[in-house]
Amino acid sequence: MKYKSINPRFIIVFSVILVAALLRLLPHWPNFTPIAAMALFAGTYFDRKQYAFAIPIAAMFISDLVIGLHANMPAVYLGFAITVLIGMSIRKKISVGSVVLASLSSAVIFFLITNFSSWLASPYYPQTVAGLVECYAAGLVFFRDTTNGFSFFMNDLLGTTFFSAVFYGAFYLVEMRFPVLDKSRF
Repeated sequence: MKYKSINPRFIIVFSVILVAALLRLLPHWPNFTPIAAMALFAGTYFDRKQYAFAIPIAAMFISDLVIGLHANMPAVYLGFAITVLIGMSIRKKISVGSVVLASLSSAVIFFLITNFSSWLASPYYPQTVAGLVECYAAGLVFFRDTTNGFSFFMNDLLGTTFFSAVFYGAFYLVEMRFPVLDKSRF
């Protein structure tokens, strides 16, 4: 069958990705978005690797066209792709603990990658180990800035964890209600 991979499970997972991309466009606290949760979820539940990467990256890119593009986009997309890989790594053992650990890991990795990229492109930090440490330290101070509520880093952690709980929890409940979605039953 030509469209064998487009089944009810695919449609549900695709719909979650679409909703996540749309939620990104709504007003929200800074960095409290479903983006990392979307990448984790796609990595976990899309059966084909090309869908796990292509669909959420396309959804993110389309929403970026609305929000705006910036020079650090390659680092953002690299962090996003690594988050998809983290989602793939928990496929065989999806549990509350593995999802929370994946959420926390993706936030820390995203911070490390994007700040490394900022260091590479910035004329403000020397291109030395000391300059890199200085850049990360400045990033930590920025993430602890609570003048507008929670910090950016805390918002990222909370947003990823919250939306992961919603996406994974809702999918689990839908699988329980509609056994045809449970891949292990095939």
